[in-house]
Amino acid sequence: MNSPLDLLDRPAPTAPTDLTLRRGAARVLIDNWTGASTVPSRTLYPHQWSWDSAFVAIGLRHLSVRRAQRELESLLAAQWADGRVPHIVFNPALPHDAYFPSPDFWRSSTAGRTAGAPSSVETSGIVQPPVHALAAWLVHRADPAESRRRGFLARVRPRLAAWHDYLLGRRDLGGGGLAAVVHPWEPGMDNSPSWDRALKRVDPSPPDTFRRADLDHGHPADRPTDLDYGRYVRLATEYREAGYDDRVVRHRFAVEDPAFNALLIVSELALAAMARELGLPGQRHTERAAGLTRALVDRLWDEQAGLFRVRDLHTGAPVDERTVSGLIPLLVPRLPEHIVRRLHTTLTGARFSAPATHLVPSYDLTGHAFDPTRYWRGPAWFNTAWLIERGLRTHGFQTDAERLRTGFLTEAGRSGFAEYVDPATGAACGTRHFSWTAALTLDLLSTDPKEAGS
Repeated sequence: MNSPLDLLDRPAPTAPTDLTLRRGAARVLIDNWTGASTVPSRTLYPHQWSWDSAFVAIGLRHLSVRRAQRELESLLAAQWADGRVPHIVFNPALPHDAYFPSPDFWRSSTAGRTAGAPSSVETSGIVQPPVHALAAWLVHRADPAESRRRGFLARVRPRLAAWHDYLLGRRDLGGGGLAAVVHPWEPGMDNSPSWDRALKRVDPSPPDTFRRADLDHGHPADRPTDLDYGRYVRLATEYREAGYDDRVVRHRFAVEDPAFNALLIVSELALAAMARELGLPGQRHTERAAGLTRALVDRLWDEQAGLFRVRDLHTGAPVDERTVSGLIPLLVPRLPEHIVRRLHTTLTGARFSAPATHLVPSYDLTGHAFDPTRYWRGPAWFNTAWLIERGLRTHGFQTDAERLRTGFLTEAGRSGFAEYVDPATGAACGTRHFSWTAALTLDLLSTDPKEAGS
């Protein structure tokens, strides 16, 4: 395994500003490395998070392919027998009050035993977006010889296939071929206005039954309200009491999210590429990606709004909110051309264009619930910017992609690799020295733009 000094001294761009930014980003990942994985933040998020580790691996591949592989392998080692990849893998060395909900809340090894939770490690019982196969494929491509030598793809591909099988089987709650999410934390955009109406159906847990550790490190004005947090806790409690079994639990919150399913499509295509690399048939994954794409368009596309909508499975109706989740399907390579054009128009229009930073707000700038600093209700996030930059290049919008890339790198460096920023001013919000911001900075500095969408 490379030493921290080795990681900092790997070949880098020659421009002094790029070199300074690269070294700063590498330092964040070195400081947040635990020996087996990378925490998103030493303070606010001190355990291993699922989609964070996927983004971290994408950046780490430019420093150490071996460490990037280890990032994904450590996460997949906590996979449940039913295929799910949990959204948190807990570090047993930390006290329970380091983060809430803590291991003693989730009780995965006991409450989740029937669903196949591992007994050797404590995890949460919910999931996050399936970006992992895309990450694994990019890690492989960074050094195919090293990947083959270690049998990396041969080891992770079956686990990733089982993960997708879980989502397309147990989680097709709407019966329309898309994966559903059953908690606002699962799509990764925890506090999005898209969840507001569905959450009103949920009675919150009393505030005296839990303690919010997030407020020890985050300003209350930037975080979800106590009322919403109580609803999050209630939903997680009900899922736990049902043994995390999707076949028996009555999910009071169940929606189809466009970004979640777009990432599943792209990751299915990555699994097809892995299969071909290993000399195995990949047609099953290619066909599933095509079926998911058709379902995404049929069930979630809103032509008039010019973006994809969340669908509430309790009402069967689309949610009348415009969020960055509805733009992320630009990642999907075989979208109908008219939809690609409409998404581009929406992305570059007044609702999602922030000229001062060139970043993409998480919510419609003109929307009724817009808040420039509150979690996922308006701030610009770096992981969604990376996804959209990749989508723009996928469909040939090179000028717009380069503008977004430049804005990303500028604001990431200026904010101290912040968790997210005010889209209008670039003011840093959330925690600093955030791992996925640093990792994706490394990727945008290191990847040939002509290849970024491939």
